[in-house]
Amino acid sequence: MDISDEGQPFDPAWLQINDNVYGVLTAAPTASTVAERFIGAGWSSRSSSWESYELETSWCRIEVDPTDRDTLLHGVVDPQRFEELAALLRRFRLHFSLELYGEDDELLHVIEGEPPPTPQKAVAQPLSRRLARLGLWPRRGGKDRFRSG
Repeated sequence: MDISDEGQPFDPAWLQINDNVYGVLTAAPTASTVAERFIGAGWSSRSSSWESYELETSWCRIEVDPTDRDTLLHGVVDPQRFEELAALLRRFRLHFSLELYGEDDELLHVIEGEPPPTPQKAVAQPLSRRLARLGLWPRRGGKDRFRSG
């Protein structure tokens, strides 16, 4: 995964705040793939260990850490943009749980998220059914498949 520093830098005003967002991405793709999706949304990314990434934009800085089954995230988010972080994870089609904490470590908000449903594709009909509607395919058996006019 490429590391990107092209996103908006993290606002220094948030450096004084302890981690206030924690979450889990259930059955997520690799941390590298998650980082790539954030880069695609204009965030910057850098490797923070062999398998973990630090992702940031002006209003959020999170660490993405893989586990055996899930991917954990933690960091600092502007509380007024907490829902925007959740919306981004939905857009990435990830199952997640996010928790926002206040200054006194009180739980302020929880969002359980699932990706939007995948649009259903039209079920393809066999060619024989489509041709039969046009009168070009016999409805009953027989050796001659095409009707003559």
